[in-house]
Amino acid sequence: MGLLVMILGLVLFLGVHVLSSLREMRAGLIKAMGEGVYKIAYSLASAAGLVLIIWGFAHYRATGWIDVWTPPTALKHITVALMLPAVILVVASYIRGRIYTTLKHPMLAGVKLWAFAHLLANGDLGSIILFGSFLGWAVYDRISLKRRTDAGAPPIPVGGPTNDLIAIAVGVIVYLALAFAFHPVVIGVPVMGA
Repeated sequence: MGLLVMILGLVLFLGVHVLSSLREMRAGLIKAMGEGVYKIAYSLASAAGLVLIIWGFAHYRATGWIDVWTPPTALKHITVALMLPAVILVVASYIRGRIYTTLKHPMLAGVKLWAFAHLLANGDLGSIILFGSFLGWAVYDRISLKRRTDAGAPPIPVGGPTNDLIAIAVGVIVYLALAFAFHPVVIGVPVMGA
């Protein structure tokens, strides 16, 4: 049951994100609904999808775990190492500097790295579906951005190397919070020593 709920959440969450990449369809919906209603509907659908993903994955982990393969311990350590740049990339998409101008879409690079890293460390069916779906979406969205005429994101001022240093510092703090507080408490899996 949990796996199906998680998949439904993925379809909803990633589906609305794919919809935003289909610019003509998105423009038609905004025209029909109005921009405010569209943004509210988009936010509610995204939030509902995220809740279903989290609840479904937690339920799956508690009651329906399905092993596909057993990752070697070394891959788990590689995942821990890959997560630091992944978090920094996500932060750099909001605190824009040279990292942003070099990568153009550090959020998607961070999501791809996060998903890939977690695919390395997790060999169960639910994790493969969850992280594989996010990896597939991030690859799709990056390709779709190359074909779009707009930036696909709200304008945020771009700074210089100082912003990169701030993004790295904030990224390290967020990484440590995720590793030592969020992951073991919310996910139930200790990061260090996994």
